[in-house]
Amino acid sequence: MEEFGNIIKERRKALSITQRELAALAGVGINTLTKIERGEANPSLKVVM
Repeated sequence: MEEFGNIIKERRKALSITQRELAALAGVGINTLTKIERGEANPSLKVVM
């Protein structure tokens, strides 16, 4: 999942969105988003969509 996390992180940066903003948009906590970007957590399909 590390590759997926990198894709999320790169896209977030390209859109100039902070982790806090993306976490709010996705309906997850900032700690969860950080873990997803690091490849330490697997997002649910609901979060991905």
